[in-house]
Amino acid sequence: MKVKSSVQKLWRRKEVGIDAAEEQAAKRKTLALPSILTPYRTPSNALPKPTPVNLRRFAETPLVRRAINVLKDRIASLDWQVRPKRGFSLLDVDNVQGRMQALRRALEEPNASDSFRTLIEQVLEDALVGGFGAIEMEITGDAQKPFDLWAVDGATIEINPKWDGKPESVRYAQTTGLPGANTQVLLRDDQLIYLRMNPRSHTPFGLGPLEVAFETVNTFLAAHRFAGNLASNAVVQYALWLNETTPVEHERLIRWWQDEIEGTGRVPLLSTEQKPEVLRFASGTDADLRMNWQEFLIRMVANAFSLPPMLLGLEREVNRTTAAEQADEAFRSAIVPLAKLLAEHLTRDLFAKKLGWREFEFVFNELDAPDELTELQVQTQLLAAGVLTVNEVRSMRGLAPLPTSQLTVTASERG
Repeated sequence: MKVKSSVQKLWRRKEVGIDAAEEQAAKRKTLALPSILTPYRTPSNALPKPTPVNLRRFAETPLVRRAINVLKDRIASLDWQVRPKRGFSLLDVDNVQGRMQALRRALEEPNASDSFRTLIEQVLEDALVGGFGAIEMEITGDAQKPFDLWAVDGATIEINPKWDGKPESVRYAQTTGLPGANTQVLLRDDQLIYLRMNPRSHTPFGLGPLEVAFETVNTFLAAHRFAGNLASNAVVQYALWLNETTPVEHERLIRWWQDEIEGTGRVPLLSTEQKPEVLRFASGTDADLRMNWQEFLIRMVANAFSLPPMLLGLEREVNRTTAAEQADEAFRSAIVPLAKLLAEHLTRDLFAKKLGWREFEFVFNELDAPDELTELQVQTQLLAAGVLTVNEVRSMRGLAPLPTSQLTVTASERG
């Protein structure tokens, strides 16, 4: 493969002493913020993502932002490592330590302005909003840092439905909105990581949790807005009925009320032949605010993001036991699948397809157990039973293997 041979040449150049500064730096092809350059999308024959503007706007509301941050921040803060794949030993891979260090350095410093966390947060945000997380990959020509990564606005990515399945063929295009030949930036399959949530056979696009909850969020915003207007007296809840008054008296009473009483806090004094009657339109209770309906909508949004309602602020009917169970369920049903999807894309698209280094994989270290104590107990029991070795446990925790001499001392102490 052409990319694999070029990367291997980099390592040979490093061994003969060629300075990495003499190599050509990676150049980004996609635009960083195309939505700022053009607030509208040009028509195209490719397959567009629906309503990206509305999805972005809904993602900024408090309820949806809480759901996104619960998943995004938890995954972005997980510890991770680069290690040899299962079936490959350290002796079978050439320069294994140097290549693993190069991969880790490139991931920790993906480009001149981003860290690993800031890059991953952008990708996860797009994946949760519209199911279109995207990362551009380019070879740097530096053996110590073999690639650069940039987060791409997934809403601007269009997919070629006639892609022939070859990594070197054009599969994606970024719509820039610029006139002339710069309208689209064509990208090969090995130049872009396209993260799809809920992939389906009838469409090349993914389905994000916010897309699933789009109508529910819209309904919640309308109900919340009505309740806010009702609670702040923006909706009038009462009226005065004066019986047998002439139009002149009626008009004079309105002007007197607006000029002398309304908003002043004074006690109004009325002198009429008949007592005016107060008509109540609404009592302003929780039933009028539709609180139960809003709670139901919050539960529906939580279901769309595979989260328990407790994490979105509904703490009623939650005790210490059920809270622990729901937190564990959220970790296993929402965080673990998305984290593994991201890790698989980095392993397959970046390490294998872009670099040709199929011996390595990207993994998160804390996906087996949601808390450190449980994970430690499991690993200790497996180590005592002889199922795992010391170096295997250290690899699971992201630590370097111990030398053979220290392993002998550790085994003797344990015996």
